[in-house]
Amino acid sequence: MCLLSRPLSMQTTFFSQSARTNLQEYLPQLLPTVFDAPNFDPIADAQALRKAMKGWGTDEATILDIITKRSNRQRQEIYQAFKKEFGRGEGDSEGRDLISDLKKELGGDFEDVIVGLMMQPIEYEATELRKAMKGAGTDEKALIEILLTKTNGEMQRLVDCYNSLYETTLDDRIRSETSGDLQRLLILAVSCARDEHSFNPEKAHEQAMSLYNAGEKKLGTDEETFVILLGHAGRQQLLAVFEEYKAISGITLEQAVKSEFSGDLHKAILTIIQCMQSRPRYYAKRLHKAMEGLGTDDDTLIRILVSRSEIDLGNIKKEYETLYGCTLLSAIKGETSGDYKKALCAIVGSA
Repeated sequence: MCLLSRPLSMQTTFFSQSARTNLQEYLPQLLPTVFDAPNFDPIADAQALRKAMKGWGTDEATILDIITKRSNRQRQEIYQAFKKEFGRGEGDSEGRDLISDLKKELGGDFEDVIVGLMMQPIEYEATELRKAMKGAGTDEKALIEILLTKTNGEMQRLVDCYNSLYETTLDDRIRSETSGDLQRLLILAVSCARDEHSFNPEKAHEQAMSLYNAGEKKLGTDEETFVILLGHAGRQQLLAVFEEYKAISGITLEQAVKSEFSGDLHKAILTIIQCMQSRPRYYAKRLHKAMEGLGTDDDTLIRILVSRSEIDLGNIKKEYETLYGCTLLSAIKGETSGDYKKALCAIVGSA
């Protein structure tokens, strides 16, 4: 069952318990950038938002100030307060809905940020998956980013939510939109096939040798060997394999993959390797790529900032500055403008 169908008190524990607990194995200290606002009054916020969208014109500044400076838990309370205050329709009217009103009043990337912040985190990621597979073409990069970065617990909640929202299951949708070894990796991920509890350091050398023999040592590449091992082994096991591979080959597995693979499978395998080593560093690299060169990949920029803001965006900021010698905040300021820029900067927080 999707989290949105549960009572509000159960909905609002996603960031504070589930996601953050799962990440403890990756980071000793999680650093979010968005927190509960002090002296919070959901009724007052709901009334202020209604006033900001009533009549001619829209007060974007008020919307931005309220939505970006409240935690997701608080935004859900605002949503309920708005529904209670203004949701009673007249005659055939169904009444007002805060997210629907925001969609009507806002537009472009700014709308995407604000609406994304208003959604439950698990539903937000489910809708991002749906968007990646809707219409002509498939956004494989988004699928890889969302699906190959999850623990089994995180994945099971996402699959349950997606399946409750849409008629076609996530598994079936992936099978219809992807193919080959990429599809196999994604299906393994949504099936929660990763063995997160077993750790056999003695077996790591054998596994590393199998990867070496399937890649560098032979003409061509045996993709299946990589897919099976990287799709099933847990983090501890894979980290041991990475060390053994470097001892065998003299280069890292990541370096080997860059020379042995191409296209979406290359991106998928690198995502698994990088996330096992450091999820914040992986997301920092994704953000840099989204803002690199001409144009900006706004979908990726928004998705990562919104989805990680109450989990580990502070860690991602630190990794970004270490990797690229400038702050994430300054990079965003240079790539965006207007209310969109203000909203992203509010999520990221001070440098």
